[in-house]
Amino acid sequence: MSHKRPQEDSTKGRPSEAFTPDQDKRRRVPTLRNVVQEVMKLQSVQHLLEPVLEPLIRRVVKEEVEVAFRKHLNNMKRNGGKDVNSTSRILQLQFLNNLSLPVFTGTRIEAEECSVIKVAIVDSLTGQIVSSGPESSAKVEVVVLEGDFDGDEGDNWTLEEFKNNIVREREGKKPLLAGDAFLTLTRGIGLVGEISFSDNSSWTRSRRFRLGARVVDGSDGTRVREAKTESFIVRDHRGELYKKHHPPSLSDEVWRLEKIGKDGAFHKRLSRENINCVKDFLTMLFIDPPRLRHILGTGMSAKMWEVTVEHARTCVLDKRMHLYCPPGSQQKSGVVFNIVGQVMGLLSECQYNTIDKLSETEKIEAQNLVISALQHWEEVVSFDDEASLTSSVKREISNGTKYLASQEIRGFDYAQPSASSPDIISTIYSVGGLSGLDDYALHGYEQALSYPGQVTNSLICDTDITQTFCDEDHLRYFDSDLQPQSLGLESQADLQTAVDGFLLRRTVAVQAQRRWTKIFSVLKWFSIKRRVKEKFRGLQI
Repeated sequence: MSHKRPQEDSTKGRPSEAFTPDQDKRRRVPTLRNVVQEVMKLQSVQHLLEPVLEPLIRRVVKEEVEVAFRKHLNNMKRNGGKDVNSTSRILQLQFLNNLSLPVFTGTRIEAEECSVIKVAIVDSLTGQIVSSGPESSAKVEVVVLEGDFDGDEGDNWTLEEFKNNIVREREGKKPLLAGDAFLTLTRGIGLVGEISFSDNSSWTRSRRFRLGARVVDGSDGTRVREAKTESFIVRDHRGELYKKHHPPSLSDEVWRLEKIGKDGAFHKRLSRENINCVKDFLTMLFIDPPRLRHILGTGMSAKMWEVTVEHARTCVLDKRMHLYCPPGSQQKSGVVFNIVGQVMGLLSECQYNTIDKLSETEKIEAQNLVISALQHWEEVVSFDDEASLTSSVKREISNGTKYLASQEIRGFDYAQPSASSPDIISTIYSVGGLSGLDDYALHGYEQALSYPGQVTNSLICDTDITQTFCDEDHLRYFDSDLQPQSLGLESQADLQTAVDGFLLRRTVAVQAQRRWTKIFSVLKWFSIKRRVKEKFRGLQI
């Protein structure tokens, strides 16, 4: 029986027509020989890998089973054989505040803000402090733990795990934790005494420590879960010499600020500009911040600059205020600033305006006045606070004005007759009727016009009294009795200005008195003329 093959393309040697689906399926069925070869290959591979894979798989499975079984046993111990859904309390110790970092050897371990470390016993289900019962007065021990001790999921460690992670001192060294490591709870809260590290943490496996707390007198058999802090590094005491202060003080060296290292590039740049302490840094920051930024240079990035400035601004400043009034100012005005040159406000005519009420122009003016004040510090007046500044300035100016208006100054003490005085009124009404003007009235008015230091001939004297007594030669009359400080004034220039105003007011009074003197002279002439006439008539009779 012969089979016909499909005709092939003579040019390419391929069949001229495709196989049918049945034919294609038959072609893909492997032959018996191929199947046998594949089976033999698999057997040979299995024979080679089985001695290697089987022990490995068995060991992994065994370890996982043992871990799971150990966790199960630990949970049974922790629950004390009780049902998980039991309503009994689960107690634990807890640190109530965080540690103050960094920590140095030989230095007391404290909590944040230099406070005492607090430990409390709490109910883990409610989170409430247990303030009653025997547990609330338990004795607690503070220990040192490895920095990488985290326990299992949810910090659910066993007592054995906690003990195994307690760090002991190195051989030949003092106890790692020096001081009183024991404390007694009072109403569920205890205060850690004065403790410190005697060694650094660089030699441990994690190079870090934790503080732990555990109950040491659990007599009733109830386990109280231990407490632990976050991990931290303990450095040698000599590192404290380079510690940054939070917050810094004005007297701190400038390298105590963040991002400025001692004897580093920034420190040297600032030292060359006489910026040696935090006060100098803040003063330059408020007086001329662009210059301060230029001094530090491009090596300090914008982020570093923000960190340094923010740290410097945390410096606690006192409430003292400083007032500077520029010399020669006609009004009592000046700038108010604090110890580091920060503008707090402007004082104008006894009115204090805070910085937030000033315009941009006034702020620039105030800044320039502060620069002048720092250059003339001897003319700056200090006050305890803002309230004392405003009240003192108002009181001193008011007292000084009243003193100038009422003080009898040698060479200027004279009576100013009022326009409504009886002598002057009688004189006015007697001008029209000279017969009513007697010698007594004229004599009284003459006494009213006389005053010490009066110019001899007021009718012909053309000397300006203001010009006469405003020069510096005549201010010597004030030296013995009248000083600028006694009037609430700050300098001789302020006294000169006050005297000018005083004499100006006196000049107006003198001019008015001159006019009354002229009237008096005319009236006296009429009086003399009347007397001459009367005597002449008597002789004729």
